[in-house]
Amino acid sequence: MAFISANKKLLAAAAATGTLVAGYVLTRDGKTPIVAGVTAYSRFPPSADFPDLTKHNNHMSKVLTPKIYAKLRDKRTPSGFTLDAVIQTGIDNPGHPFIMTVGCVAGDEESYETFKDLLDPVISDRHGGYAPNAKHPTDLDSSKIRGGNFDEKYVLSSRVRTGRSIRGFGLPPHCTRAERREVEKIVSGAVDKLEGDLKGVYYPLNKMSDADQDKLINDHFLFDKPVSPLLLASGMARDWPDGRGIWHNKEKNFLVWVNEEDHTRVISMQQGGNIKQVFDRFCSGLKQIEDIMKKDGNEYMWNEHLGYILTCPSNLGTGLRAGVHIKIPKFSKHPKFEEALKKMRLQKRGTGGVDTAAVGGTFDISNSDRLGKSEVELVQTLIDGIDRIVEMEKALEKGQSIDDMLPK
Repeated sequence: MAFISANKKLLAAAAATGTLVAGYVLTRDGKTPIVAGVTAYSRFPPSADFPDLTKHNNHMSKVLTPKIYAKLRDKRTPSGFTLDAVIQTGIDNPGHPFIMTVGCVAGDEESYETFKDLLDPVISDRHGGYAPNAKHPTDLDSSKIRGGNFDEKYVLSSRVRTGRSIRGFGLPPHCTRAERREVEKIVSGAVDKLEGDLKGVYYPLNKMSDADQDKLINDHFLFDKPVSPLLLASGMARDWPDGRGIWHNKEKNFLVWVNEEDHTRVISMQQGGNIKQVFDRFCSGLKQIEDIMKKDGNEYMWNEHLGYILTCPSNLGTGLRAGVHIKIPKFSKHPKFEEALKKMRLQKRGTGGVDTAAVGGTFDISNSDRLGKSEVELVQTLIDGIDRIVEMEKALEKGQSIDDMLPK
């Protein structure tokens, strides 16, 4: 397969010799195609390429139909991302019978527009009916938060994280090596200028020893090596560890991951139950980084409809996950535990992350929504929910009924 950027004579020669053209080759400004020619798909009808989704359980497989596939198969974003690249991870990973995965990714900011006939229904399905014309609210004013300092007998640690993408560059499933390295240069240059409590050091992975990497991973500071089939099928692990790294301040309570699943993952965290303090630092750090980048002519991907643009449709909007590690051995055994979490718009994980088991009644509990509600709303939802959970745990410790305390 070969990309061709040439005149009509070269295109004709390519067709005559059977060369398969993988797609349009456009200028990086995303405006003018250098070539819009024959594609490999032209040799077969769309039905011949439609994937077998009979054993799949993800949002993509629920939405994708032969009609949608035929409409979108030959389309490309300005940087050349295709429908098949969007859905490949969902094809290669059918999903868990009881866990609904997303099953698709974006390769660039334009993916959400070019393939909206697929992605809009996926987004709606994943985000509780979010409409194609809805507007997402953004609010990073942490002064609006009420409460947020929990009893540390129960809440062991607090964390708020999100992702940010740099406009004008391909996302991790699709970016070139040069783009990935430039994203690393932009982000590491910005965080290097942070001062005061946020002053820190950037560590590129390709210059880090295995022992240092393992220590940071075990301490939950560094993203793990790419072994997940979801990451591998999406193309996010290409060229590992080139262009990846981690920055953190001296206190290790504000971190930035570079070029993992997204261009950046920004994390504010600390031991104990003061998530208000964590969110204050989160909002301040995000704003400072963006202000520094804007002085160099860079900005985050954002629009009124989808909020902050990230690789996975599940993280659109705020991309925010505010969570605590909380020890609730009694409430977690209550028959209404999972139902109550769902009603409070919360989700649980083991403290080791997704698909890990809870140990000793300790869970990672966080907000379940991302899109359609602001950052302040989501953090407040978590705070209100954790306050109620702690109250119910205390009541159960005393042998009292919590029937009147459960969310209706």
